[in-house]
Order: sequence, then structure tokens, then C-alpha cells
Amino acid sequence: MAGLSWVECFIPECQRWLNVLEKCAHFLHVLIDFTGTVSDALADSLSSVGGTLPHFLQEPEDAYIIKNNPIKLRCRATPSLQIFFKCNGEWVHQNQHTSQEYMDQNTGLKIREVTINVTRQQVEDFHGPEDYWCLCVAWSHLGTSKSRKATVRIAYLRKNFEQDPQGNEVPIKGMIVLHCRPPEGVPMAEVEWLKNEELVSSLEDDNIDTRADHNLIINEARLSDSGNYTCLASNVVAKRRSATATVVVFVNGGWSLWTEWSPCSVNCGRGVQKRSRTCTNPAPLNGGAFCEGMSVQKITCNALCPVDGVWEEWSEWTMCSAQCERQRWRECNAPPPRHRGKMCEGEGQSMENCTGGLCTQNGKLMHDVKPQSMENSIDVALYSGLSAGVIAVVVLIVAITLYRKSQSEYGVDVIDSSALAGGFQSFNFKTTRQGNPLLLNSSMQPDITVGQTYSSPICFQDSIDKELFDPLPDKVKVQSSFMVSLGVADRAEYHVKAHPETLPANLHLNYSTVEGKKTTMIAPNGIHTLMKTQFKTSAVFGHLGGRLVIPNAGVSLLVPHGAIADDTSWEMYMLINQEESSAQSEERCEILLGPEITYGPPGLNLSYPVAMTIAHCAEVSTENWNIKLKRQTKDNKWEEIMSVDDESTSCYCLMNSHSCHLLLDQPGCYVLVGEPITDAAIKRLRIAVFGSMEASSMDYSLRVHCVDDTPHAFQRVVTAETSRGGQLLEEPKMLFFKGNCLSLQVSIQDIPQFLWSIKPFTTCQEFSFTQVWYSNQQPVHCAFSLQRHSASTTQLSCKISVRQVKGHEQILQVYTSVGESEKETVPFFMQADCTVTSQTGAKAFKIPLSIRQRICTTFDTANAKGKDWQLLAQKLHVQRNLSYFTKQKSPSAVILSLWEARHQDSGDLDSLASALEEIGKIHCKSLPQSPDDKETDFTF
Repeated sequence: MAGLSWVECFIPECQRWLNVLEKCAHFLHVLIDFTGTVSDALADSLSSVGGTLPHFLQEPEDAYIIKNNPIKLRCRATPSLQIFFKCNGEWVHQNQHTSQEYMDQNTGLKIREVTINVTRQQVEDFHGPEDYWCLCVAWSHLGTSKSRKATVRIAYLRKNFEQDPQGNEVPIKGMIVLHCRPPEGVPMAEVEWLKNEELVSSLEDDNIDTRADHNLIINEARLSDSGNYTCLASNVVAKRRSATATVVVFVNGGWSLWTEWSPCSVNCGRGVQKRSRTCTNPAPLNGGAFCEGMSVQKITCNALCPVDGVWEEWSEWTMCSAQCERQRWRECNAPPPRHRGKMCEGEGQSMENCTGGLCTQNGKLMHDVKPQSMENSIDVALYSGLSAGVIAVVVLIVAITLYRKSQSEYGVDVIDSSALAGGFQSFNFKTTRQGNPLLLNSSMQPDITVGQTYSSPICFQDSIDKELFDPLPDKVKVQSSFMVSLGVADRAEYHVKAHPETLPANLHLNYSTVEGKKTTMIAPNGIHTLMKTQFKTSAVFGHLGGRLVIPNAGVSLLVPHGAIADDTSWEMYMLINQEESSAQSEERCEILLGPEITYGPPGLNLSYPVAMTIAHCAEVSTENWNIKLKRQTKDNKWEEIMSVDDESTSCYCLMNSHSCHLLLDQPGCYVLVGEPITDAAIKRLRIAVFGSMEASSMDYSLRVHCVDDTPHAFQRVVTAETSRGGQLLEEPKMLFFKGNCLSLQVSIQDIPQFLWSIKPFTTCQEFSFTQVWYSNQQPVHCAFSLQRHSASTTQLSCKISVRQVKGHEQILQVYTSVGESEKETVPFFMQADCTVTSQTGAKAFKIPLSIRQRICTTFDTANAKGKDWQLLAQKLHVQRNLSYFTKQKSPSAVILSLWEARHQDSGDLDSLASALEEIGKIHCKSLPQSPDDKETDFTF
């Protein structure tokens, strides 16, 4: 009994020691969690204990501190003996934890939940490479488990929008683009659009797109789209409203059809007819322009006065009939009734008894009865006369038929002979015709020497080490007995190219190769006439892209990397239309500013637009020119696809001083046209003077060409002069020609009178304004025919003045040797043909592919500090028409393609590197406000 009492006394003591041991184990686990280390033996002992590691039922969530309100982070785990928070790598003190424990009724396991508070001061005091973060560590007898990291950021939304939408007026079916860049904020603000204080949803209207970089785009404006638009930016902190942009969709008035002409205002004499139309198709709305022109048209009319009918004289009485009656007639034709005149009054037929009532029983008078033989003779005579007349008519018809047949056969021979010449004939003169200075004598053997070059943009450098420009093509011989005018040759080539099917059987095309260049000659009856070189180039392109160049034409096509699918290749081509352009003829008020360019093939499938460069001749000014881009439709009509000054998402146009850079998605034929708005509109002319000896060794010809200032147009002049042996006597100069309807004068001055004479009345020649302004890339040229007084005279010096009346003037100084032995001393200022017309792969681009990809990756992603493609476009000076880039899959890639097209003649990347460096500096200044962004760094 005493021993039992001792045991009972010892039990409480044992219970107390067990509690101490449990607390020691608790401390050991806490120590392990805080130190992060455990011995191998202890780990083995823990792993031998049954149970599971703790798993989290709730992990801490990312949170934003709004104003000064602290946020709570919560963790819940089972089975768990303890849970602690660790923030920014340091343990949170235990007294900052709030924990509770309860039993899961389903599993019977203990669930522990712990929360902590994070204040704004704690986040602001933290400075590190990352945002403020916290995680939970839960432990059990088997070990520890860690939760996910939860970031804590201070939320804010600044007041001012980086870009407010701007109101504008848009024609109906035009495109509305409202730009909005919300204020800087954390988290990034979401953007919604309000129209008249009601939410705009693009999901309910396919015509509206609000997903393109916060912008609102309405593809085709409707009247219902007029209203007040507001950009609404919001995050967890606040909502901000932009300035309100008022959009007005207007309708320009259109005329209805003309009514029918009204009746003449008078019934007799000179009057007036009217017709009218109304400005209701459609009627102008919302400030749209009223219809231009007259609503009423009047024309004079002559109403013919009524003419009453008048009877003609009565006819003779007929023979007395068997009924003893005779008749006579008259018609209302002297004059007949006209123009609402009255018919004749009375009867048109009269009948009376011809015997005075003395008829017999059978209706005949005895003294009127004629013998039977007399009646028969009369009948025979009548029928004989009729037969003779019929025979005469038949003979006459046969004779006429035979005559016309013989004439028709002769006519066929004449027509066939005309067709043989193809409609174009050369002119054979035994001597030079003195009265026509425009005819170029081709009897001399041309002797062209290449000297300096006339610079022209866009030319690939050959892959081997040689001069950048090759020499001109060799001499082309023309039959010496013919003098061919440039105009005749041009027209002949146009006809043959446009209508090859009209060539007769004995008219064939000869092809000869000169210096590796193909020259086409037309040969009617064995006589060769020079044809113009066809400007065309082609190559096969794949995923790497490349570039096409038409030599000496100022025209190129860049196919960007990635535009063609990886497993696809296309044979692409580009050519200049050499035929007479129809784009200018459709709108006489417009002129061509460059050549017609076609690229293909049709059906070409591209992921990115190609960049086409076309040289133009306009002095670009939005005040003086309305410049448009046109494309030829399938039915050979021309449609306007954009105006250079307007925004468009179908294509992009960037005008430089001498070139136009286009971004195009569709293959086809394109041309740049200009409509002068004021008389101050200027197009540039290239002035050049050529010279050559005439058939007589004493005669010398100076030819002055005025052509649009584009490389392609000047190349055509050089080709024509090369074919007839001409030499360039002075470097070409530029003349500003205004659209003020004043003519162009070309005169020759300072001729040494004691050495040379000029034909009278030819020292000054004038071209009308229309000839020059609408020259359509064709040269306007005149000739001065000079004659030496002595064969010993070998030097010629004079001045050529080319001026627009009351306008700009250029002086060409001519100093040349005209002796045959001295010809080779005069250079041609013309760029020689390039030997490389296409490049594929990386060598075709200035920007290395790796750099290009890094730029696109950096700037295609929207950034809170504005480091996106819009900033790149601004620094590269292509910030106009941003809606076009918005529609692209990679706006940065398209911007870089445009940069490549603009800088293809320069061999460095300085401008691009400078722009990127400036962007990096701007971004570096904003780093304290946005520590998560990294500075842009590109190394070339």
C-alpha cells in the first residue's frame, strides 16, 4: 500500500518532464527552421517518424498597398506545429504573427493559420533589386515546407494622361483613330472608352476596335459615331478621365441626277430650256461641304414656228373610165404642215362625169370606141419599152459590181502594204534637212567615252573589287541612210510593246547582246530602229528576305526578313512601265511625279509589308501639292489608295526630298501623282545639253533636253543620245518649274560669230507650259544647228539659257572640241549600270539580324514608361500615321524596314545607334520611379 502511494506520487512528476521534453523538441524544430541546418542523424531520426510534411491550404497572395492602409498576408497549413513568415530573406518576429489552431472535422488533423500585417512604411523603407516579398515556412515532425513568394507593391495612379485623345472631323466611311496613353500607375491602368458617358464595347460592334494599344479605332465612320469620346483609365487606386475629344462625322453633299430638259419656253422663235439638280445625293450633314457647281443649267432653244399646209396644183384628169368618170388628185405638200401647223382644208380628190351623161348601155360612147388593132399596137409598144428599161438597169448593175470589185482588190493591197510597216515608217533623206533641227542624224558612228558619273540613288556595289559604276553600253549602230526622230522611235516602241500581235509576218524582233546587256531592235524590212531598254529585275526570295534594285532608275524593293514563310520561296519581280501612262490621262489636273512601278507576282503572300522606294520630281510642300498614291485595278482603271497627308492602315507613304518610301501589302502596279493646289507648286526638271557632228563635217548639232528630275527619266535621255552618238557637254543641272502656266524658253548665247554661224530664227525656242508640265517623264528637247566657217575650227564655246518666263533660270556652259580626233575628251555625267540587281539574305540589310530581333523584342512590348515602338518611331522620325503600325504584327519590324529603305545608300548605322542611345538615356532618368525596368543597351 505504501509502494502504491509512491507510484501515484511519481506520476505527476513524470508528466511534468514529458511536457519539458515536448517543449525542447519544439525549440529544436524552431531552431532548425531559423538556422536552416540539421544534422544527418537528426534528419534520419525525423524521417523515421511516421506522418506527412505540412502542405498549404492557403498561400499568401500578391497585394497592393492602397494609400496608407496596411495589407494582411495569410497562410494556412496542415499538419503543422508552427508557421512563420519570412520577408525579404529575414524572419518576421514572432510577436508580429497572429495565429490560431483548429481541428479539421473530416481528417482529424490540426490546421494552423497565421497572418501578419505589412505597412506602407515597411515597403517604402525596403531597398533592393526586387519588389518587397514575403513567404511562409510551416513545419511538422517530418520537416518544413515553404509557400510561394507574395509581392507587396505600393499602388498609385498619376493624374495626367501621357496622351489625351484629340477630336477631329472625319468624312463618312473614313477611319477614326483616337489615341490614348493612360497615366503611369501600379498596377498598370486598364483603359475603357466612353461615348457620351456610355461605355463603348468592341465586342458588340465589329466596326470598333478598342484593343489596339489602348487606342479606339473605328474602321468606317458612320453618322451615329459622332459624339464626345473620353478615355477612362482605372486601377485599384483610382479612376482617371482624359480630356474629352469631340468627333464629328460629316457628309459632303452630292448632286442628284439632272432632270429632263424642260420644254422650250416659247412656242415660236428663240427661247430657253432648263434642267435642275439638287444637292441631296447625299445632302451635306454636320458641316460637310455643299456641292460645287450649278444647280440649274440653261440652254437656248429655237422653237420652230408652225407652218400650215398648202394644196399643190391639181393633177391632170385621168382617162375616161368604163363608167364614164374621170379623177384628179392634189396633195397637201406645198408646203406640208409642220411644227404643229394646220392641215389643208378641203378634199384631196375630185371626180366628175366625163361624157356629160351621154354614156351607152354598156358604158361606152360610139365615137369613143377605138378599133381593136389600135389598142393592140399600143399594148405592144408599152411592153417593149418596159423590157428595154429592165435590161438596161441589169447591165448597169453588173458593170458597177465589176468596177467596185476591181477597186476593192487594189485597196486590199494598199492596206496590206500599210500593215507591213506596222504603222511607223522611217524617213530616208539623201541630205540633212535643214529646216528640222529635231531630227537626229544617225549616219555617224557613235563614239562615247565614260568619264565622271551622274550620281543617282540606289545601286548595289559589285561583290568583286572594281569601280562602283560600270561603263555605258557599247555603241549601237543604226542604218546610215535613215534619220530617225526620237519621237518616232518612242512611238514605234510603244506600239510594238503594247500590241505585239499587230506585227506582220515579215516584221521580226532582233535581240543583240552588248556588254552583257540585252538590247531590243525592231526590224521592218531589214532596217533596225533602236528600242528602249526594258527596266526589269527579278530574284527568288525566301524567309531571309532581300532587296531588288532597278539600275540607274532610283527604284528599289526591300523584302524584310520574315515576310515570306520559312518553308516557302517566291520568285519576285519589279519593273518600270515603259508605255504611255494612263494614270495621268484619267485626271488631267494631275501629273506623274515618278515612273509606274509594278511588283509581283500576283497572289504573293507576305507576313510583313515590303518597302518600295521610288524617286520623284516634286518639291514636296503640303501647302502647294496634294500628292496621292494610285494603284491599277484589274480592269486597267486607276484607284486612289491614299493621300500622302492622310492616315491610312492599308499602306504607308513617307516622302523625302527626292524619294518616296512606300510600305505595301499587295503586289500590283503603283504610281505617284501630284495635284497642284497653288501656282507655287514646283516640279524639278533636269537640264542637259548633248552635241554631235552632223552628216556634213562642217555642221554641229546641240540638243537640249528638259526632263523630269528622276534617274529613270534621265536614263532614257542618255539611252537615246547614246544610240545616235551624242556626247554630254556639261553636267546636268536642275531647274525649278512652277505650275503657273508660264512657258519655258531655251536660247543660245555668246556664239563666236567669226567662227560659227547658226541658222536664223533658231537662237531662241519656246515650249508651252502644257508641253513641259504634262511631259509625263518624257523628255522635251530642242536642237540648235551650228556651222563652222572653216574646217580648222575645232573649238566651240557658248552658253545655253533655260528659263521659265518670270521664273527660275539655269545656264549651261558649253566648251567642247568638235574635231573627230578630240571626241574622247568629253565625259558622260551618267551613272553606269550596276552589275548587281538583287541581293538575298543578311547582306541585303544594314541592321544585323541579331540586333534587329533584340530591338523588336524590346519595343514591341508595351511599357509603363513609354519605352515601346511608338517611342522608337518618334526617334526615327516616322511618328506620323501610327495607326498603320498599330495594325502590324510587329510594329518595330516594320519601322526598321522603313529605316532600311531610307538609309540604303548610306553604309553605317549611326542614325539608328544615336536614336537607341537617346532612348536609353531618357529611360535611365526614369529608373527611380520604375525600378523594375532595365536600361536599353544595344551594341553595334
